[in-house]
Amino acid sequence: MEFTIQHFIALAPLLITSITLVVVMLAIAWRRNHSQTFLLSVAGLNLALLSIFPALKVAPLAVTPLLMLDNFAYLYIGLILVATLACVTLAHAYLGEGGTGYPGNREELYLLMLLAASGGLVLVSAQHLAGLFIGLELLSVPVYGLVAYAFFNKRSLEAGIKYMVLSAAGSAFLLFGMALLYAEAGSLSFSGIGHALAATGAPSAIAQLGLGMMLVGLAFKLSLVPFHLWTPDVYEGAPAPVAAFLATASKVAVFAVMVRLFQISPAATTGVMSDVLTVIAIASILFGNLLALTQTNLKRLLGYSSIAHFGYLLIALVASKGMAMEAIGVYLITYVLTSLGAFGVITLMSSPYKGRDADALYEYRGLFWRRPYLTAVLTVMMLSLAGIPLTAGFIGKFYIVATGVQAQQWWLVASLILGSAIGVFYYLRVMVTLYLVEPKLHRHDAPLNWEQKAGGVMLLAVSILVFVLGVYPQPMLELVQRATLGLLG
Repeated sequence: MEFTIQHFIALAPLLITSITLVVVMLAIAWRRNHSQTFLLSVAGLNLALLSIFPALKVAPLAVTPLLMLDNFAYLYIGLILVATLACVTLAHAYLGEGGTGYPGNREELYLLMLLAASGGLVLVSAQHLAGLFIGLELLSVPVYGLVAYAFFNKRSLEAGIKYMVLSAAGSAFLLFGMALLYAEAGSLSFSGIGHALAATGAPSAIAQLGLGMMLVGLAFKLSLVPFHLWTPDVYEGAPAPVAAFLATASKVAVFAVMVRLFQISPAATTGVMSDVLTVIAIASILFGNLLALTQTNLKRLLGYSSIAHFGYLLIALVASKGMAMEAIGVYLITYVLTSLGAFGVITLMSSPYKGRDADALYEYRGLFWRRPYLTAVLTVMMLSLAGIPLTAGFIGKFYIVATGVQAQQWWLVASLILGSAIGVFYYLRVMVTLYLVEPKLHRHDAPLNWEQKAGGVMLLAVSILVFVLGVYPQPMLELVQRATLGLLG
Protein backbone atom coordinates (compact mmCIF):
# COMPACT_ATOMS: atom_id res chain seq x y z
CA MET A 1 0.00 0.00 0.00
CA GLU A 2 1.23 3.47 -0.77
CA PHE A 3 1.07 6.38 1.62
CA THR A 4 -0.79 9.48 0.51
CA ILE A 5 -1.01 12.90 2.14
CA GLN A 6 -4.34 11.75 3.66
CA HIS A 7 -2.57 9.02 5.58
CA PHE A 8 -0.12 11.51 7.02
CA ILE A 9 -2.93 13.88 8.05
CA ALA A 10 -4.78 10.99 9.70
CA LEU A 11 -1.61 9.96 11.56
CA ALA A 12 -0.75 13.57 12.53
CA PRO A 13 -1.49 13.27 16.32
CA LEU A 14 0.70 10.16 16.61
CA LEU A 15 3.45 11.57 14.37
CA ILE A 16 3.60 14.90 16.23
CA THR A 17 3.74 13.12 19.60
CA SER A 18 6.59 10.93 18.28
CA ILE A 19 8.48 13.96 16.88
CA THR A 20 8.03 15.76 20.23
CA LEU A 21 9.52 12.68 21.88
CA VAL A 22 12.64 12.80 19.71
CA VAL A 23 13.01 16.59 20.11
CA VAL A 24 12.72 16.33 23.93
CA MET A 25 15.28 13.50 23.93
CA LEU A 26 17.76 15.54 21.86
CA ALA A 27 17.12 18.65 23.98
CA ILE A 28 17.94 16.67 27.17
CA ALA A 29 21.11 15.30 25.54
CA TRP A 30 22.16 18.79 24.45
CA ARG A 31 21.45 20.69 27.65
CA ARG A 32 19.60 19.82 30.81
CA ASN A 33 17.05 22.53 31.44
CA HIS A 34 13.88 21.69 33.35
CA SER A 35 11.76 24.59 32.08
CA GLN A 36 12.87 24.08 28.47
CA THR A 37 12.02 20.37 28.51
CA PHE A 38 8.63 21.18 30.02
CA LEU A 39 7.84 23.84 27.39
CA LEU A 40 8.84 21.55 24.51
CA SER A 41 6.65 18.73 25.89
CA VAL A 42 3.64 21.04 26.36
CA ALA A 43 4.07 22.64 22.92
CA GLY A 44 4.27 19.21 21.22
CA LEU A 45 1.20 17.87 23.04
CA ASN A 46 -0.81 20.99 22.18
CA LEU A 47 0.16 20.68 18.50
CA ALA A 48 -0.86 17.00 18.57
CA LEU A 49 -4.23 18.01 20.05
CA LEU A 50 -4.79 20.67 17.37
CA SER A 51 -3.85 18.22 14.60
CA ILE A 52 -6.95 16.14 15.48
CA PHE A 53 -9.19 18.73 13.73
CA PRO A 54 -7.68 18.32 10.20
CA ALA A 55 -7.37 14.58 10.87
CA LEU A 56 -11.13 14.29 11.47
CA LYS A 57 -11.72 15.55 7.90
CA VAL A 58 -10.05 12.44 6.39
CA ALA A 59 -11.40 9.88 8.92
CA PRO A 60 -12.26 7.00 8.91
CA LEU A 61 -9.10 5.69 7.33
CA ALA A 62 -7.28 2.40 7.77
CA VAL A 63 -3.72 3.69 7.63
CA THR A 64 -2.08 0.28 7.82
CA PRO A 65 -3.63 -3.12 8.53
CA LEU A 66 -2.69 -2.45 12.19
CA LEU A 67 -4.26 0.97 12.71
CA MET A 68 -7.75 2.24 12.07
CA LEU A 69 -8.14 5.99 12.55
CA ASP A 70 -11.82 6.86 12.94
CA ASN A 71 -13.90 9.25 15.05
CA PHE A 72 -13.85 6.75 17.92
CA ALA A 73 -10.04 6.64 17.90
CA TYR A 74 -9.79 10.45 17.74
CA LEU A 75 -12.10 10.94 20.74
CA TYR A 76 -9.85 8.77 22.89
CA ILE A 77 -6.65 10.16 21.33
CA GLY A 78 -7.90 13.64 22.36
CA LEU A 79 -8.71 12.37 25.85
CA ILE A 80 -5.26 10.74 26.29
CA LEU A 81 -3.48 13.87 25.04
CA VAL A 82 -5.49 16.11 27.40
CA ALA A 83 -4.73 13.77 30.34
CA THR A 84 -1.02 13.65 29.44
CA LEU A 85 -0.91 17.42 29.09
CA ALA A 86 -2.47 17.83 32.53
CA CYS A 87 -0.06 15.28 34.08
CA VAL A 88 2.96 17.00 32.47
CA THR A 89 1.77 20.34 33.87
CA LEU A 90 1.32 18.81 37.32
CA ALA A 91 4.75 17.18 37.09
CA HIS A 92 6.33 20.60 36.52
CA ALA A 93 4.72 21.92 39.71
CA TYR A 94 5.68 18.74 41.55
CA LEU A 95 9.36 18.57 40.59
CA GLY A 96 9.91 22.16 41.70
CA GLU A 97 12.21 24.87 40.48
CA GLY A 98 15.94 25.55 40.91
CA GLY A 99 17.96 24.00 43.67
CA THR A 100 15.00 23.43 45.95
CA GLY A 101 13.27 20.89 43.79
CA TYR A 102 13.60 17.19 43.06
CA PRO A 103 17.13 15.95 43.86
CA GLY A 104 17.67 13.71 40.78
CA ASN A 105 17.32 14.31 37.04
CA ARG A 106 13.92 15.80 36.35
CA GLU A 107 13.81 15.96 32.59
CA GLU A 108 13.41 12.23 31.90
CA LEU A 109 10.00 12.23 33.57
CA TYR A 110 8.56 14.19 30.61
CA LEU A 111 10.27 11.86 28.17
CA LEU A 112 8.78 8.76 29.76
CA MET A 113 5.32 10.37 29.89
CA LEU A 114 5.45 11.24 26.18
CA LEU A 115 6.59 7.67 25.39
CA ALA A 116 3.70 6.18 27.36
CA ALA A 117 1.23 8.61 25.72
CA SER A 118 2.38 7.60 22.22
CA GLY A 119 1.77 3.96 23.22
CA GLY A 120 -1.76 4.96 24.31
CA LEU A 121 -2.38 6.62 20.91
CA VAL A 122 -1.35 3.43 19.09
CA LEU A 123 -3.53 1.38 21.41
CA VAL A 124 -6.80 3.27 20.85
CA SER A 125 -6.47 3.06 17.09
CA ALA A 126 -5.41 -0.63 16.97
CA GLN A 127 -7.60 -2.92 14.85
CA HIS A 128 -5.17 -5.83 14.89
CA LEU A 129 -3.77 -7.93 17.72
CA ALA A 130 -0.20 -6.97 16.78
CA GLY A 131 -1.14 -3.25 16.99
CA LEU A 132 -2.78 -3.93 20.35
CA PHE A 133 0.33 -5.61 21.74
CA ILE A 134 2.78 -3.00 20.44
CA GLY A 135 0.61 -0.18 21.84
CA LEU A 136 0.18 -1.92 25.19
CA GLU A 137 3.91 -2.56 25.67
CA LEU A 138 4.81 0.95 24.52
CA LEU A 139 2.37 2.22 27.13
CA SER A 140 3.46 -0.11 29.93
CA VAL A 141 7.27 -0.11 29.76
CA PRO A 142 7.77 3.66 30.36
CA VAL A 143 5.29 3.46 33.25
CA TYR A 144 7.64 1.08 35.14
CA GLY A 145 10.23 3.87 35.20
CA LEU A 146 7.64 6.51 36.01
CA VAL A 147 6.25 4.65 39.03
CA ALA A 148 9.75 4.18 40.49
CA TYR A 149 10.82 7.75 39.59
CA ALA A 150 11.12 8.93 43.19
CA PHE A 151 13.78 6.19 43.68
CA PHE A 152 15.05 7.57 46.99
CA ASN A 153 11.63 6.84 48.45
CA LYS A 154 11.40 3.15 49.41
CA ARG A 155 7.67 2.98 48.60
CA SER A 156 8.13 4.33 45.09
CA LEU A 157 10.84 1.78 44.32
CA GLU A 158 8.72 -1.04 45.71
CA ALA A 159 5.71 0.09 43.67
CA GLY A 160 7.84 0.18 40.48
CA ILE A 161 9.13 -3.37 40.98
CA LYS A 162 5.66 -4.68 41.92
CA TYR A 163 4.07 -3.11 38.86
CA MET A 164 6.79 -4.39 36.54
CA VAL A 165 6.61 -8.02 37.71
CA LEU A 166 2.82 -8.20 37.70
CA SER A 167 2.51 -6.31 34.44
CA ALA A 168 4.90 -8.74 32.75
CA ALA A 169 2.69 -11.60 33.99
CA GLY A 170 -0.39 -9.81 32.57
CA SER A 171 1.36 -9.35 29.18
CA ALA A 172 2.33 -13.06 29.12
CA PHE A 173 -1.33 -14.06 29.57
CA LEU A 174 -2.32 -11.62 26.83
CA LEU A 175 0.22 -13.06 24.37
CA PHE A 176 -0.81 -16.62 25.09
CA GLY A 177 -4.47 -15.68 24.64
CA MET A 178 -3.63 -14.07 21.27
CA ALA A 179 -1.82 -17.23 20.15
CA LEU A 180 -4.86 -19.37 21.01
CA LEU A 181 -7.20 -16.97 19.21
CA TYR A 182 -4.97 -17.02 16.14
CA ALA A 183 -4.87 -20.81 16.19
CA GLU A 184 -8.66 -20.86 16.15
CA ALA A 185 -9.54 -17.92 13.90
CA GLY A 186 -6.52 -17.92 11.53
CA SER A 187 -6.47 -14.12 11.59
CA LEU A 188 -5.02 -11.42 13.82
CA SER A 189 -7.27 -8.55 12.75
CA PHE A 190 -10.27 -7.79 14.99
CA SER A 191 -12.75 -8.06 12.11
CA GLY A 192 -11.15 -11.34 10.88
CA ILE A 193 -11.47 -12.82 14.38
CA GLY A 194 -15.07 -11.53 14.55
CA HIS A 195 -16.00 -13.20 11.24
CA ALA A 196 -14.28 -16.47 12.18
CA LEU A 197 -16.03 -16.65 15.57
CA ALA A 198 -19.41 -15.68 14.07
CA ALA A 199 -19.08 -18.36 11.37
CA THR A 200 -18.86 -21.17 13.91
CA GLY A 201 -21.94 -19.96 15.84
CA ALA A 202 -20.83 -20.31 19.44
CA PRO A 203 -17.07 -19.76 19.95
CA SER A 204 -15.13 -23.03 20.48
CA ALA A 205 -13.42 -23.92 23.74
CA ILE A 206 -9.99 -22.80 22.43
CA ALA A 207 -11.36 -19.43 21.27
CA GLN A 208 -13.07 -18.89 24.62
CA LEU A 209 -9.90 -19.82 26.49
CA GLY A 210 -7.91 -17.42 24.27
CA LEU A 211 -10.41 -14.61 24.90
CA GLY A 212 -10.39 -15.39 28.62
CA MET A 213 -6.58 -15.16 28.77
CA MET A 214 -6.63 -11.90 26.82
CA LEU A 215 -9.20 -10.61 29.26
CA VAL A 216 -6.85 -11.46 32.17
CA GLY A 217 -4.08 -9.37 30.56
CA LEU A 218 -6.38 -6.39 29.90
CA ALA A 219 -8.19 -6.66 33.26
CA PHE A 220 -4.80 -6.45 34.98
CA LYS A 221 -4.06 -3.11 33.26
CA LEU A 222 -7.53 -1.86 34.23
CA SER A 223 -7.09 -3.25 37.76
CA LEU A 224 -10.40 -5.12 37.78
CA VAL A 225 -11.12 -7.63 40.57
CA PRO A 226 -9.42 -10.21 41.04
CA PHE A 227 -6.43 -8.68 39.17
CA HIS A 228 -6.38 -5.54 41.27
CA LEU A 229 -3.89 -6.40 43.97
CA TRP A 230 -1.18 -4.08 42.64
CA THR A 231 -3.41 -1.00 42.48
CA PRO A 232 -3.38 0.49 46.01
CA ASP A 233 0.35 -0.08 46.55
CA VAL A 234 1.32 1.35 43.16
CA TYR A 235 -0.98 4.35 43.51
CA GLU A 236 0.43 5.06 46.96
CA GLY A 237 4.08 4.56 46.01
CA ALA A 238 4.08 6.34 42.63
CA PRO A 239 4.76 10.11 42.56
CA ALA A 240 1.43 12.01 42.49
CA PRO A 241 1.56 13.15 38.76
CA VAL A 242 2.43 9.57 37.74
CA ALA A 243 -0.49 8.15 39.76
CA ALA A 244 -2.69 10.67 37.90
CA PHE A 245 -1.31 9.43 34.55
CA LEU A 246 -1.84 5.81 35.55
CA ALA A 247 -5.42 6.46 36.62
CA THR A 248 -6.38 8.41 33.50
CA ALA A 249 -4.39 8.10 30.25
CA SER A 250 -3.21 4.50 30.65
CA LYS A 251 -6.64 3.14 31.67
CA VAL A 252 -8.55 5.07 29.00
CA ALA A 253 -6.28 3.62 26.30
CA VAL A 254 -6.73 0.02 27.47
CA PHE A 255 -10.49 0.36 27.90
CA ALA A 256 -10.89 1.94 24.45
CA VAL A 257 -9.10 -0.96 22.74
CA MET A 258 -11.21 -3.42 24.74
CA VAL A 259 -14.38 -1.69 23.54
CA ARG A 260 -13.15 -1.80 19.94
CA LEU A 261 -12.29 -5.50 20.14
CA PHE A 262 -15.68 -6.44 21.60
CA GLN A 263 -17.64 -4.17 19.25
CA ILE A 264 -15.96 -5.43 16.07
CA SER A 265 -16.09 -9.05 17.22
CA PRO A 266 -19.53 -9.25 18.93
CA ALA A 267 -19.26 -13.05 19.12
CA ALA A 268 -16.48 -12.47 21.65
CA THR A 269 -18.94 -11.25 24.26
CA THR A 270 -21.51 -14.00 23.89
CA GLY A 271 -22.04 -17.02 26.07
CA VAL A 272 -19.53 -17.65 28.81
CA MET A 273 -17.61 -14.39 28.21
CA SER A 274 -20.66 -12.29 28.92
CA ASP A 275 -21.18 -14.12 32.24
CA VAL A 276 -17.49 -13.72 33.15
CA LEU A 277 -17.60 -9.98 32.43
CA THR A 278 -20.78 -9.66 34.51
CA VAL A 279 -19.16 -11.40 37.50
CA ILE A 280 -15.98 -9.26 37.19
CA ALA A 281 -18.10 -6.08 36.98
CA ILE A 282 -20.14 -6.89 40.12
CA ALA A 283 -17.02 -7.99 42.04
CA SER A 284 -15.08 -4.83 41.01
CA ILE A 285 -17.92 -2.53 42.05
CA LEU A 286 -18.49 -4.13 45.44
CA PHE A 287 -14.86 -4.90 46.38
CA GLY A 288 -13.56 -1.54 45.12
CA ASN A 289 -16.09 0.44 47.14
CA LEU A 290 -15.95 -1.71 50.29
CA LEU A 291 -12.14 -1.60 50.43
CA ALA A 292 -12.15 2.16 49.85
CA LEU A 293 -14.29 2.53 52.98
CA THR A 294 -11.47 1.52 55.29
CA GLN A 295 -8.72 3.70 53.78
CA THR A 296 -7.06 6.58 55.57
CA ASN A 297 -4.70 7.28 52.69
CA LEU A 298 -6.15 9.47 49.92
CA LYS A 299 -4.14 7.89 47.08
CA ARG A 300 -5.11 4.34 48.13
CA LEU A 301 -8.73 5.48 48.43
CA LEU A 302 -8.64 6.84 44.87
CA GLY A 303 -6.95 3.60 43.76
CA TYR A 304 -9.78 1.45 45.17
CA SER A 305 -12.42 3.83 43.85
CA SER A 306 -10.90 3.56 40.33
CA ILE A 307 -11.45 -0.25 40.56
CA ALA A 308 -15.15 0.46 41.23
CA HIS A 309 -15.36 3.03 38.40
CA PHE A 310 -14.08 0.56 35.83
CA GLY A 311 -16.56 -1.96 37.23
CA TYR A 312 -19.30 0.56 36.35
CA LEU A 313 -17.85 0.89 32.85
CA LEU A 314 -17.96 -2.87 32.33
CA ILE A 315 -21.77 -2.65 32.72
CA ALA A 316 -21.94 -0.67 29.48
CA LEU A 317 -19.50 -3.12 27.84
CA VAL A 318 -21.65 -6.12 28.83
CA ALA A 319 -24.80 -4.36 27.60
CA SER A 320 -22.95 -3.40 24.36
CA LYS A 321 -26.08 -2.25 22.55
CA GLY A 322 -28.31 0.82 22.50
CA MET A 323 -26.58 3.69 24.28
CA ALA A 324 -23.58 1.66 25.41
CA MET A 325 -20.97 3.40 23.26
CA GLU A 326 -22.24 6.84 24.24
CA ALA A 327 -22.33 5.86 27.91
CA ILE A 328 -18.70 4.63 27.80
CA GLY A 329 -17.54 7.84 26.09
CA VAL A 330 -19.39 10.15 28.52
CA TYR A 331 -18.25 8.19 31.58
CA LEU A 332 -14.59 8.10 30.54
CA ILE A 333 -14.53 11.87 29.87
CA THR A 334 -16.06 12.65 33.27
CA TYR A 335 -13.83 10.10 35.04
CA VAL A 336 -10.64 11.50 33.49
CA LEU A 337 -11.51 15.08 34.42
CA THR A 338 -12.40 14.27 38.02
CA SER A 339 -9.39 11.98 38.57
CA LEU A 340 -7.06 14.66 37.20
CA GLY A 341 -8.59 17.17 39.59
CA ALA A 342 -8.32 14.90 42.65
CA PHE A 343 -4.71 13.86 41.95
CA GLY A 344 -3.92 17.47 41.02
CA VAL A 345 -4.77 18.62 44.55
CA ILE A 346 -2.54 15.86 46.03
CA THR A 347 0.27 16.93 43.64
CA LEU A 348 0.10 20.58 44.66
CA MET A 349 0.14 19.61 48.33
CA SER A 350 3.19 17.37 47.86
CA SER A 351 6.78 17.77 46.87
CA PRO A 352 9.24 14.94 46.40
CA TYR A 353 12.07 16.58 48.27
CA LYS A 354 10.07 16.74 51.50
CA GLY A 355 9.86 12.98 51.80
CA ARG A 356 6.65 11.18 50.86
CA ASP A 357 3.57 12.69 49.19
CA ALA A 358 0.87 14.40 51.23
CA ASP A 359 -1.60 11.57 50.88
CA ALA A 360 -2.64 10.80 54.47
CA LEU A 361 -6.17 12.01 55.18
CA TYR A 362 -5.22 13.75 58.44
CA GLU A 363 -2.92 16.09 56.46
CA TYR A 364 -6.03 17.54 54.81
CA ARG A 365 -7.77 18.36 58.10
CA GLY A 366 -8.87 21.96 58.12
CA LEU A 367 -7.47 22.63 54.64
CA PHE A 368 -10.43 24.92 54.02
CA TRP A 369 -9.18 27.40 56.59
CA ARG A 370 -5.75 27.61 54.93
CA ARG A 371 -6.42 27.07 51.22
CA PRO A 372 -10.13 27.65 50.52
CA TYR A 373 -9.84 27.52 46.71
CA LEU A 374 -7.92 24.27 46.77
CA THR A 375 -10.54 22.84 49.10
CA ALA A 376 -13.29 23.94 46.69
CA VAL A 377 -11.54 22.08 43.84
CA LEU A 378 -11.24 18.86 45.87
CA THR A 379 -14.85 19.16 47.05
CA VAL A 380 -16.14 19.43 43.45
CA MET A 381 -14.04 16.39 42.45
CA MET A 382 -15.32 14.28 45.34
CA LEU A 383 -18.93 15.20 44.55
CA SER A 384 -18.34 14.33 40.90
CA LEU A 385 -16.75 10.97 41.74
CA ALA A 386 -19.74 10.21 43.98
CA GLY A 387 -22.04 11.09 41.05
CA ILE A 388 -23.95 13.92 42.80
CA PRO A 389 -26.17 16.03 40.46
CA LEU A 390 -24.81 19.32 39.04
CA THR A 391 -21.40 17.68 38.50
CA ALA A 392 -20.10 15.87 35.41
CA GLY A 393 -19.88 12.57 37.29
CA PHE A 394 -23.68 12.46 37.64
CA ILE A 395 -24.15 12.63 33.85
CA GLY A 396 -21.70 9.73 33.36
CA LYS A 397 -23.36 7.59 36.02
CA PHE A 398 -26.85 8.38 34.70
CA TYR A 399 -25.85 7.14 31.25
CA ILE A 400 -24.42 3.89 32.65
CA VAL A 401 -27.64 3.24 34.65
CA ALA A 402 -29.75 3.99 31.56
CA THR A 403 -27.66 1.54 29.48
CA GLY A 404 -27.97 -1.19 32.11
CA VAL A 405 -31.75 -0.72 32.35
CA GLN A 406 -32.09 -0.69 28.55
CA ALA A 407 -30.22 -4.01 28.29
CA GLN A 408 -32.22 -5.34 31.31
CA GLN A 409 -29.05 -6.20 33.24
CA TRP A 410 -30.82 -5.92 36.61
CA TRP A 411 -28.05 -7.51 38.72
CA LEU A 412 -25.53 -5.08 37.33
CA VAL A 413 -27.79 -2.07 37.88
CA ALA A 414 -28.45 -3.20 41.47
CA SER A 415 -24.70 -3.55 42.20
CA LEU A 416 -24.10 -0.10 40.68
CA ILE A 417 -26.73 1.50 42.94
CA LEU A 418 -25.34 -0.30 46.00
CA GLY A 419 -21.76 0.61 45.06
CA SER A 420 -22.68 4.26 44.52
CA ALA A 421 -24.37 4.42 47.93
CA ILE A 422 -21.19 3.09 49.61
CA GLY A 423 -19.12 5.49 47.48
CA VAL A 424 -21.07 8.54 48.63
CA PHE A 425 -20.17 7.65 52.21
CA TYR A 426 -16.36 7.61 51.81
CA TYR A 427 -16.25 10.57 49.41
CA LEU A 428 -18.24 12.62 51.91
CA ARG A 429 -15.83 11.52 54.65
CA VAL A 430 -12.96 13.09 52.69
CA MET A 431 -14.98 16.27 52.21
CA VAL A 432 -15.89 16.58 55.88
CA THR A 433 -12.19 16.21 56.81
CA LEU A 434 -11.37 19.30 54.74
CA TYR A 435 -13.61 21.51 56.86
CA LEU A 436 -12.72 20.22 60.36
CA VAL A 437 -10.95 22.67 62.60
CA GLU A 438 -7.87 21.14 64.10
CA PRO A 439 -5.71 23.31 66.39
CA LYS A 440 -1.93 23.21 66.08
CA LEU A 441 -1.92 20.74 63.20
CA HIS A 442 0.04 22.21 60.36
CA ARG A 443 1.96 19.63 58.38
CA HIS A 444 1.72 19.76 54.66
CA ASP A 445 0.52 22.79 52.78
CA ALA A 446 0.27 23.94 49.22
CA PRO A 447 2.51 26.89 48.21
CA LEU A 448 1.03 30.32 48.82
CA ASN A 449 0.66 31.32 45.20
CA TRP A 450 -0.29 27.87 43.88
CA GLU A 451 -3.13 29.22 41.71
CA GLN A 452 -0.73 31.45 39.74
CA LYS A 453 1.44 28.57 38.55
CA ALA A 454 0.66 26.40 35.51
CA GLY A 455 -0.48 23.42 37.61
CA GLY A 456 -2.85 25.58 39.69
CA VAL A 457 -4.38 27.25 36.63
CA MET A 458 -4.95 23.85 35.02
CA LEU A 459 -6.55 22.56 38.22
CA LEU A 460 -8.98 25.46 38.47
CA ALA A 461 -9.86 25.05 34.76
CA VAL A 462 -10.60 21.32 35.27
CA SER A 463 -12.84 21.94 38.30
CA ILE A 464 -14.81 24.66 36.42
CA LEU A 465 -15.17 22.26 33.48
CA VAL A 466 -16.48 19.47 35.75
CA PHE A 467 -19.11 21.82 37.11
CA VAL A 468 -20.07 23.28 33.69
CA LEU A 469 -20.43 19.84 32.07
CA GLY A 470 -22.61 18.78 35.00
CA VAL A 471 -24.97 21.70 34.41
CA TYR A 472 -24.75 21.84 30.60
CA PRO A 473 -23.53 18.48 29.21
CA GLN A 474 -24.73 19.06 25.63
CA PRO A 475 -21.28 19.72 23.99
CA MET A 476 -19.86 16.57 25.59
CA LEU A 477 -22.85 14.46 24.48
CA GLU A 478 -22.56 15.75 20.88
CA LEU A 479 -18.83 14.97 20.89
CA VAL A 480 -19.44 11.41 22.05
CA GLN A 481 -22.28 10.81 19.59
CA ARG A 482 -19.97 11.61 16.71
CA ALA A 483 -17.34 9.13 17.93
CA THR A 484 -18.43 6.17 15.88
CA LEU A 485 -16.36 3.16 14.96
CA GLY A 486 -15.12 3.02 11.38
CA LEU A 487 -15.54 -0.50 10.05
CA LEU A 488 -13.76 -2.07 7.15
CA GLY A 489 -16.03 -3.89 4.74
